[in-house]
Amino acid sequence: MNRRQLLGAAALGTLARPALLRAQDGAIRIGLMAPLTGVVASGGREMVDDFNWYLSQRNNEIAGRKVEVMVEDDGSNPDTALQKARRLVEQGRAHFLFGNLLANTGLAVANYVKGTGTPYFIPIIAADDLTQRQRIKNVVRVAGYSASQTTRPLADWALKQGYRKIATVSQDYAFGHEQCGGLAQTFTEGGGQITAQFWHPINTADFSPYLGQLASSGVDAIFTMQTGADGTRFIQQYASFGLKGQIPLMGSMNATDQSVIRTMGPEVEGIVTAAHFAEGSDNPTVQSYVKGHVARFGTIPSLYGFSMYSGAMWVAEALEKINGRADDPNLLVDTVLKTELVGSPLGRAVKLDDLGNPVYDIQIRKVVRNGDGKFWNAPIASYPEVSQFWKYDPATYLRQPPYSRGFQGTRRG
Repeated sequence: MNRRQLLGAAALGTLARPALLRAQDGAIRIGLMAPLTGVVASGGREMVDDFNWYLSQRNNEIAGRKVEVMVEDDGSNPDTALQKARRLVEQGRAHFLFGNLLANTGLAVANYVKGTGTPYFIPIIAADDLTQRQRIKNVVRVAGYSASQTTRPLADWALKQGYRKIATVSQDYAFGHEQCGGLAQTFTEGGGQITAQFWHPINTADFSPYLGQLASSGVDAIFTMQTGADGTRFIQQYASFGLKGQIPLMGSMNATDQSVIRTMGPEVEGIVTAAHFAEGSDNPTVQSYVKGHVARFGTIPSLYGFSMYSGAMWVAEALEKINGRADDPNLLVDTVLKTELVGSPLGRAVKLDDLGNPVYDIQIRKVVRNGDGKFWNAPIASYPEVSQFWKYDPATYLRQPPYSRGFQGTRRG
């Protein structure tokens, strides 16, 4: 190198150091994806609202760094979700991604970040294998759950009610297969029988073909896995078909989520579901969050809003521990995995297991009217410390196939 080249290199070196410092001291850029259009748009809007609400309580700062949230609509479509994730990472230079709602959109984004190493935090995406057989270390289920995790206690509860024959009706995609699989396996291993399983596409308008068969099925109870507008339609048609009061209805937590039931009437009363969050709990921390949500938005919080609020809290606590170093993805992921969530709307501390999935007290919930005459999910039983592997040995459990239409883990007596 000649003298001019050496001087040029030295000048570049002196300029590069402040540039790196500015990058570290700049805003933390979060790519937030939610379905703002489509069948679950109501839940998607609450995802964004509650995420931003939590950050606003921190003055949009974490560890002294301003936070910039870039919101994209995934349209409830995997191809759109993948396109938006690329835009956020490659053009928006997001330090990490947050959100998505439907399992198929989350799986598309997870496959993308597997190659980029971008941290991806999923408070709602529940696909079992993201924290099981196909675990990706930089995909962490903060404040979320695996799909089959919550329906296993519901199956155990159903057996204790004396139910011996049940049928299932579910949306036909990964989340539905896994929710039904956890229920079916636990129920049949406990001596119950799954007499029939019906699968329907997302955004089904008419459930009468299924309801007609269920009416004459002779089952003790029915389990339904629904999200968004499908939940509203199924519950309404279940009642209008005359099945309410005749056959007990159990459901996925999404089926009686506030985003579904807050605009509905007596047809929702009495439906039993299982979840890690029950807005009707008398826990003081839970009720403080619920009252704050009502004061800010005029609505009782949904699962989607609660999950995003709690997920933002979880990652913020981890960032505080590392002085806001969002620019170091490996350090951020490792710290989140070791962080215990305290003070969240759950009302109790929560830890992640070795595969990045929370261990929860699962509440069996019933839809009832509260003191204001509004419907909400109130706990009627509790199952402490439920992991994604239920009571199985993890290594043994992971040798069975993932749940699908073809494999529901049922045992025949």
